Amino acid sequence: MRPSAFTAPGRFWRGNLHTHSTRSDGVLSPQEVCRRYRDEGYDFLALTDHFIGMYDYPLVDTTPFRSEGFTTLLGAELHSGAQKNGELWHILAVGLPLDFAPPTTTSFIADPGQETGPEIAARAVAAGAFVAIAHPQWSGLTLEDARSITAAHAVEIYNHGCAAGCDRPDGAGIADLLLTEGRKLSLIATDDAHFSEPDHFGGWVMVKATENTPEALLAALKRGDFYSSQGPEIRDIRVEGNKAIVECSAAVSVVAMGWGTGAKGVHGQSMTRAEVPLDRLLGSPWLRISVIDAAGRRAWSNPIWREEGPNPRRAQG
Repeated sequence: MRPSAFTAPGRFWRGNLHTHSTRSDGVLSPQEVCRRYRDEGYDFLALTDHFIGMYDYPLVDTTPFRSEGFTTLLGAELHSGAQKNGELWHILAVGLPLDFAPPTTTSFIADPGQETGPEIAARAVAAGAFVAIAHPQWSGLTLEDARSITAAHAVEIYNHGCAAGCDRPDGAGIADLLLTEGRKLSLIATDDAHFSEPDHFGGWVMVKATENTPEALLAALKRGDFYSSQGPEIRDIRVEGNKAIVECSAAVSVVAMGWGTGAKGVHGQSMTRAEVPLDRLLGSPWLRISVIDAAGRRAWSNPIWREEGPNPRRAQG
């Protein structure tokens, strides 16, 4: 068994799916943001400014900033309705049409009667977008909140802007709980760059596609043909019997995780291949892989689904 990112035709393309400009609360123009990502070696970028009234509901047309070897996906960070903590929803939508209808969200304060977060997420998916639950830890997202976004394709497992700005970058806890409930979600790492602090070039997706075009990239994202990274490369993953075989760039740890407390790590120096036993994953029907390098940077696979296993609450050996 191999994840689709390593069996699909094509090659890997590096891109950031969460970025802001002067069209909302970023400090650089859309053109300059695109230039910086292109010159940093990225293959694609989604500019996702805050889609609220105080910024005139920007859905920025970045097609003029495409060039040979660099493309853009059109998108926005959507806001409408309140989470359980009363704060406004933040939902990432990549691949939106330019005529996507705005909600009645005028500011970052939720108002009664607004379209809900689940509703605007479902509307974005219906419009053709790849939709992700943004920065769960920073947002104070509850499991009940996360369960309600039934249309989402993905969860941000890492948000570099939230790492730089408030040390709340994580989405793994919420993602793992949703996976344990059977949600077939993928995991994305992003920058959420505003360029007002060191919040850029720190988290990205590596998307497997036959060509670097918006159409091919968006289709691959929806299929889950990618992995996410802060630096390490994942070159292959195979599940054979009761072990996961991982090929990667030089790593000090390769960890397999499943539901509950199920996890197993293999450790060493400059490992480029690791065989991780899966007997401690408690029969989990899904597993995911983290690769960690000597600098502590991580790469994350998407969840790999296996046959239904036994009760995860059974006694551990």
